[in-house]
This record gives sequence, structure tokens and C-alpha cells, in this order.
Amino acid sequence: MWNGFFYFNNRYTFAKKIFEVTKKQNKHIENEKQFKGLTVNDGIDQPSSFDDNSIKRFLKKKRKKLLSVDEYVSGILDGNITILSQAVTLVESAKKEHQQIAQNIILKCLPHSGKSVRIGITGVPGVGKSTFIESMGKYITRQGGKLAVLAIDPSSERSKGSILGDKTRMEELSADSNAYIRPSPSAGSLGGVARKTRETIILCEAAGFDTIFIETVGVGQSETVVHSMVDFFLLLMLAGAGDELQGIKRGIMEMADVITINKADGSNIEKAEMARVQYLNALHLFPSTDSGWKPKVLTCSAVEKKGISTIWDTISEYLDFVKSNGYFQHKRNEQSKFWMYETINDQLKSNFYQNKGIKEMADDYENKVLNEEISSFVAAKKMLDYYYQSQKDKE
Repeated sequence: MWNGFFYFNNRYTFAKKIFEVTKKQNKHIENEKQFKGLTVNDGIDQPSSFDDNSIKRFLKKKRKKLLSVDEYVSGILDGNITILSQAVTLVESAKKEHQQIAQNIILKCLPHSGKSVRIGITGVPGVGKSTFIESMGKYITRQGGKLAVLAIDPSSERSKGSILGDKTRMEELSADSNAYIRPSPSAGSLGGVARKTRETIILCEAAGFDTIFIETVGVGQSETVVHSMVDFFLLLMLAGAGDELQGIKRGIMEMADVITINKADGSNIEKAEMARVQYLNALHLFPSTDSGWKPKVLTCSAVEKKGISTIWDTISEYLDFVKSNGYFQHKRNEQSKFWMYETINDQLKSNFYQNKGIKEMADDYENKVLNEEISSFVAAKKMLDYYYQSQKDKE
């Protein structure tokens, strides 16, 4: 027993010695003269865990220079989707240098824009907006049209992240060469993303898209903002989901040029027709629209692609109506004026909060307000007075 132990111990010690010597000298001790009959090849050096060439290529890619403004504009006018997407990314970027380039691109694309039909599409969650847009979109592209879908995706208030899953829900339309889908995160600033969406519309129109869909995050504040940048507003609703007339705010119904009851298929057809009559009766109680158009209520099945052509014909009918009475151009002029002032408000707000002095004062005044040492209004006035004075000092 003990002989076996010493034999094992000697082999262990020997193996350990080989390991230590090999580790230190990076060679095999078995090749020493005292070990006759043993020969072990040195082998090759182990490659590095990092590929230097790959790292260089990655860094070179990361340092890739932006295109010139003229190159972006030329690519957009040629209908290059890759360059269009890059330009939209610049529009959405918060970096000042990107914003400067983006504004120059927009300025040069402006003369080539304005020739599309801008359609806002909204509805309660689960109404089937993505399925409807895909069905309508394929109908448009089959007619020879070019469609851009701009989807405002809600961002998490906690993580600030967005799913941006519209492309995955519109697989068939995503693969259509005459369609372009661009989801944009709201990033906690609805007005900001809406302004960028309006600028993206200009780029898409310059790229040759004659129909623009703007899909909103759902029933809420976003509808009012989106309504201020579209020519036609479509409201999707469901039948059999409870008291339909109480399920949506009156203000949004008043904005709609057409209300469409989706999922009018199978056993739901009768319910959809009943809902259509209810909405139609409700619309008679609303005041007449500024355009003079009488909103219509339709039914459709986006899954079965029923009623899609009727909706498109109604949109065309509306456009002919508002163009003939001059309301179409009047509305676009009002929208342009609205966004001019909205942009001023955004810039002033951003400049105020980026002021170094305001940043330093904010926490102090917050604490004073919370400790009831000063009122909210007085605190706001003091910070505004400081801001105005700091602007005067710069002059």
C-alpha cells in the first residue's frame, strides 16, 4: 500500500515539475538528455485572443466620415434607401453637428417635397393598425404607388427604450421595394419626435414616395400632434369591445375624416355594422368640419383584405373635395406656420435648460419649493429672470 502511495506521489511530483518548468521556460523537459527515448515537439505559439486586423477594420468603420450634404441630397433624390435612412438618423440625432447637417439636407430637399399624400392612422391598442397598414400599403404599391410608413413608437419612461417592432409586424410590406418603413422612438418627448417626423416626411417626399403613412402610438396626446402634419386622418376602431362611444375621446373623433371599424370578419361582421351605425349617428351631433367634408364611417377586414379598396377610394374622394375648395393648401399653410412656432418653443426650452447657471440653480430652488420656503411661481420667475439677464450679458 505504502509503495503504491510513494509511486503515485513521485509521479505527481514529476508531473508537477514538468508543468512548472514548461511554464517558466516554455519548453518540454522530456527533451532533456536524462530522459532517453522521449521526444516532444515544441508545437506552435498560441494565437492572440484578438485579431488585430479585425480591430483595425472595426475602428476604421467607427471613424467613417459622414457624407457631404450634397452627397446625401443626391442619394435621396435618386431614391437610395440606405442614404435616406442615414439622413433620417441625422435628423433624429441629438448631436449639434448632426443637426446642422440635417437642417442643410432638409433645406435642399424642400423644393422637391410636398407632392405626397400625408395620412395619419391611429386607433386603440389591439385594433390592428400594423395589419391594416400592411394591407393598405400592399394595395397602394400594387397600384404603382410608393409608400413610406413613419411609425412613432412609445418609449419606456423607466428604461427610455423602445421596441421598434413595426417592421417585424409588417413582414410582407417590409420586403416590398416600393415601401419604406421607419419606426422612431418617442424618447419621452412627443413634440420632439413629432417635429423630427415632419422633417422626415420632407426627406421621404424628396426620395419619391407619393404616399406617407404616419402611425401613432395609440389614442392620446400624440393624435393631436400628428393631426397637425397630415392631410387626412383615419381612425381605426373595434366592434364588440364594450361601449364604443365611451371608449374614445370626442376630440379624437372630431379630428377623424374617416372612422373605420376593423376586424369586420367572421362572426364579428354584424357587430361591426352595428358599431358603424352608432358612430355615424354620433357624428351627426358634432359641429361641421372646417373643410366642409362630412366624415364617413366604414368597415373593413385587414386580415381578409376586405374593404381596403373602398377606404382608399374614400381617401381619394376626400382629397379631390378639399383640393377643389382650397382647404388642402390652406391646411398645409396653417401646419407650416404651426411648426415654425413649435420649433421656436422647442429651441427656447432646450436653450433654457442647457444654461449652465439654470442647471446650478434648479436643485436649490427645487428644495426651497419642497420645503415651502418659496412658491413654485416665484421660483420659476427668479430662474427666468436670471436666464433673461444672462442672455442680455451675452449681447
